[in-house]
Amino acid sequence: MRHDPITPQRAVGYFGASTGAAAALIAAAQLGDVVSAIVSRGGRPDLAGPALHLVTAPTLLIVGGNDRPVIAMNRDAQVWLRCHNELAIVPGATHLFEEPGALGKVAGLAIDWFKRHCAQRVCV
Repeated sequence: MRHDPITPQRAVGYFGASTGAAAALIAAAQLGDVVSAIVSRGGRPDLAGPALHLVTAPTLLIVGGNDRPVIAMNRDAQVWLRCHNELAIVPGATHLFEEPGALGKVAGLAIDWFKRHCAQRVCV
């Protein structure tokens, strides 16, 4: 994408859910400054292991308020992340965010995060 003449100035934002969030964090750790922002929804950042130390992109961790084990995993991950990071808890939501309006809240949080951290360039 960085070498395509249509997209060279675009920022890269990663969004990962559940175990896919660990994959997004590991990929971002490997790519360094190429990734401008990361959003993890109901993520398992614990599966990213030592790669958490290498993540440089601002990272938003979104967890359902009723998903207590994953809340704990994400709080633990915040200690290991050396980049700017925040934990957003969606009240009343479970792991899959199946409750009415829960995914809409996730979308709003993700959009705001990407807008804030990709302000100089458009995230794709």
